[in-house]
Order: sequence, then structure tokens, then C-alpha cells
Amino acid sequence: MARLGHSAWLLAAAVLLSAAAAQLDCGNATFQAGRTYRRCDTLPVLGATLHWTYHPGNGTADVAFRAPQSGGGWVAWGINTQGAGMVGSSVFIASQINATGGGGGAAAVSVVTTVLESFSPSLRNGTLRFDVPAPPAAEYSAGAYTIYATVALPGNSTTQNMVWQAGPVRGGAIAMHPTSGANLRSTKKQDFTS
Repeated sequence: MARLGHSAWLLAAAVLLSAAAAQLDCGNATFQAGRTYRRCDTLPVLGATLHWTYHPGNGTADVAFRAPQSGGGWVAWGINTQGAGMVGSSVFIASQINATGGGGGAAAVSVVTTVLESFSPSLRNGTLRFDVPAPPAAEYSAGAYTIYATVALPGNSTTQNMVWQAGPVRGGAIAMHPTSGANLRSTKKQDFTS
């Protein structure tokens, strides 16, 4: 009996240490141009973190989404106003696809805003299903992309169906992400007040 109690205590301690380490991961992040955020969350897959400041007066959130990726790849973050999952999501996609069609290298980081209408979306730059009061931006540094955006939370609701993803660039274009493992678990109901 005493051993079971000791094992349970060790398990509880491990969970608490893991949670504390996760908070340190996102809590120690720094951002360009002196940007700061009040809250952060280490997301459960793809090594991603979300940082945000919620503004209750106008129902907006300033967001920084960060995920590790090679310079020749892409990352995306967004909100699904239609339900859970990828299809129906309004997303921001950051990559280093340059004007000559190549990826990686010293190309500038660009952000595409698009709605994922199907499992084979067109990825054309367009209007999202929620307001974006200022143009989004992105950077690539230390092996990770960071997407910066201000979003008007859909329906003025502080709880949203969030999605994120990472994948390769092939032939100068954003290519399909892996369709197994962590890439299929990159969704979460996010509360912007907690």
C-alpha cells in the first residue's frame, strides 16, 4: 500500500513539474519590436506556443503564434468559426516563398490569409471569416516561425476552436502537411480569458 501511495505521489510530482516546464517554455519567449503578451500556452503538439493579450473592451486579441520549422517549410495558425477541425478554418500561413518561386534561404517571410474550404484548399490570399484590424506579420528566427496578428474574436466569444499546422514547401509552393500523428491532433478549444 505504501508503495502505491509513493508511486501516486511521484506521478503527481512529475505532472506538476511537466506543467511548470511548459509554462517556462512559453513564458520566457521574446518577440520583435518589443511586443509583449499577457498570457501564453504551450500547445500539445508540433512544439507550438500561443501568446496573446485579450482586449475585452473591443473583443480583440493580439496574438503571437510560434512553431519550430525549417526555413524551407511553413506554419499556420487560425480559428474555425464553423466547428472543430481544419475544414472551415480561417488561417494565417507563414513561409519564406520568394518571388522566384523558391523556398527557404534569405527570402522575406510572408503571410497568406485564407479560408480552408476543403481538404485540398486553394490557399489563395483572401478575406477571413473574422475581422483582422491590422495587417498580419511574421518572422523566422532561431529555427521557428512567429505569426503576429490582431483578431476580432468571432461572435465576440472568448472561447474559440483553434487550429495550427506545419508542413513543407515543394516546387516553390506550400505543400500538404503530414496526414498522421501530431499533425492530426493540432486542434484545441482555446479560452482567451484563461
